Amino acid sequence: MILKESVHKISLDDLSYSLLFSLDDEFFKQALYFDLEHYVNKKPICVGVFGCSYYDENIKSLVTTQYMIENQEDSKEVLYKAEEYFITMRDKFKKKYIVTFAGNNDFSVINYLFKKNEISLNVRDTFKEIDLQKEYEKKTGGSIGLKNLEKIFNIKRETEIIKGQNLAKTFKKIMKDRDYINRMPKEKKERILFYNEQDVISLFYISLYWNKYIKDL
Repeated sequence: MILKESVHKISLDDLSYSLLFSLDDEFFKQALYFDLEHYVNKKPICVGVFGCSYYDENIKSLVTTQYMIENQEDSKEVLYKAEEYFITMRDKFKKKYIVTFAGNNDFSVINYLFKKNEISLNVRDTFKEIDLQKEYEKKTGGSIGLKNLEKIFNIKRETEIIKGQNLAKTFKKIMKDRDYINRMPKEKKERILFYNEQDVISLFYISLYWNKYIKDL
């Protein structure tokens, strides 16, 4: 299994635009930013990449953790690592929220696979879910995809867009062929991880500047 951890320095020059929930005026500090890349064939088969970030106030940075499978055996290991990560975030770092974009699919996949592998944790029961797509729909009455929402927020991606069906095909090959990961170009692995990383980083910035860009739509 591939483990990748990244730290991105964050400049908090203006907090007046932050997305607010309940009485938590610094909600973004209490949240996780979560995105999966997965393979589903009628039923969920595996989590190909688990990606999650949180804001670390001590180092003024966004810390991102990712797990990516390299073979079929890793499909279980990723789930155990995800469970450990969520429990640590809840108990040690006191995170209360989980931010997604159109997260229903991701939650359905991971909770199905948790249950299948006798992992008792239910992510939706553990954290209060904030779905930015649903928040956009409530605010504007319209629907939008993440890449178009990024354009509204002037978020420029450093990676090319990877279609979900292409990712699913890759994870299918990894699950069926133990040696496929060794034949996969290093650049392709890095591109998949970076693509997922950009997703969770975008969720953070959209939350941080929500009311700057959404209020006038």
